[in-house]
Amino acid sequence: MPADLVDTHAHLDDEQFREDLPAVLERARAAGVHRIIIIATTGPSSEACVALAAQYPALWATVGIQPNHVAEAAPTAWDQVVALVQRERVVALGETGLDRHWHYTPFPQQEEYFARHLQLARQHDLPVVIHCREAEADVVRMLRQDYDQNGLVRGVMHSFTGDQATAEACLAMGLYISFAGMVTYKNAQNLREVAARVPLERLLVETDSPYLAPVPLRGKRNEPAYLVHTAACLATVHGIEPALFAGRTTRNAEVLFSFSV
Repeated sequence: MPADLVDTHAHLDDEQFREDLPAVLERARAAGVHRIIIIATTGPSSEACVALAAQYPALWATVGIQPNHVAEAAPTAWDQVVALVQRERVVALGETGLDRHWHYTPFPQQEEYFARHLQLARQHDLPVVIHCREAEADVVRMLRQDYDQNGLVRGVMHSFTGDQATAEACLAMGLYISFAGMVTYKNAQNLREVAARVPLERLLVETDSPYLAPVPLRGKRNEPAYLVHTAACLATVHGIEPALFAGRTTRNAEVLFSFSV
């Protein structure tokens, strides 16, 4: 029987899954990926994720506005997120965070919304799902401000691509570290070395579907069934059997996201 894995980050509300989502979920189940967190990026996406989680037992949802979508958000988008945060099967806020690769949202506005998500998450005792692209120092700075004021930060650095120092700073503040398909790429030896030093009890795994398909499926539309390849890579990096890795990371997801089955 395939090991029980949790895909902690998938965008199954994406239009790329509009025609075949039931088949995607069946392939995930057959591969041993029995629970999937679908990640919101906008106000309407938050609504869609909550609706999908209500429809499919394998799915849980987040609500939030991804930093690259903040500037384009409708005036009511944040109110939409706040209204959804207590809905059933909502297990986290986000994805939120900071991005210096793209320039769709002025950076001060990104910082404002990141702070909003952190505050709302604490108000409702929910974790945060953090996006960070070419903004590691800024993310660590804002997280440290929150940590200094409020204590341990409950959340996950999603699709981590940072260096060892960034990983250690985030772990020290209480965060989990999640790796996606990039960790399997031939040119990602440095990232694998970082992953090897993340304690197993703070490690999560994700697809970031439909993006970042792992080797040997790189270039295809990613989907939760492909999580097994990233999990196998990380198990090898840690020198443990895939089943043990699956069990450990699944327990981590259950602790962080407070799954109720």
